[in-house]
Amino acid sequence: MADLEGKIVLVTGAAGAIGAAIAAAIRAAGGLAIATDLKAGGAIDHALDVTSEESWQTAVAKVEAAHGRLDGLVNAAGIAVVGHVEKIDFATFKRVIAVNLDGTFLGCKYGFPLLRKQGGAIVNMSSVSGLVGGANLAAYNASKGGVSLLTKSVALHGARCKPPVRANALCPAFITGPMVDAIAGSAKNPQDAKQNFALDIPLGRLGKPGEVASAAVYLLSDAAAFITGADVPVDGGLTAR
Repeated sequence: MADLEGKIVLVTGAAGAIGAAIAAAIRAAGGLAIATDLKAGGAIDHALDVTSEESWQTAVAKVEAAHGRLDGLVNAAGIAVVGHVEKIDFATFKRVIAVNLDGTFLGCKYGFPLLRKQGGAIVNMSSVSGLVGGANLAAYNASKGGVSLLTKSVALHGARCKPPVRANALCPAFITGPMVDAIAGSAKNPQDAKQNFALDIPLGRLGKPGEVASAAVYLLSDAAAFITGADVPVDGGLTAR
């Protein structure tokens, strides 16, 4: 059902585990994935610093010049920093907000004019940490909670467009890759920490980047035409408790 034949989709954070999996899944579904990250080269088509308005304007202008439109946008760039509210310093807090929330805002803002030309879909990468709190994730919780509610605002605005622009937030739990490795690495015993992550999930394991990518492709596709403004958990049942 998730057919992206002929659709042009910009993906941020495409050098990361989830972003790379999403770009690959878009291509497998027949779409054209425009992969972006901080540095171009290899599998990355364009350099894009998601915290920079100028960088976003440049990237969108390149897409418009090459294709004249945009059918989908995946804001997958993100960082995670462990730290409770007393420990984390303000500069680090602001950096997490800048990448995760400001970057998503700028993507929606500057991608929207191209998306509204003939309708389209936005998938923002939130997290289960945007739905539930964690004592040691003050900055990450704040940023991802913001992404989820920003997505609802963008969805309501996009629903007024003719044709509409849909927006949904994906909310993964612990997914295998560098981000989970970094979070676990802050623990005294990283391997035990990763095992505990898996034990927290009712399905008893960490998620896979491809499982998040499959959900993203579905939300980008016309099969999800009546889904907008939703937080979609990809969490092995973690938030069902």
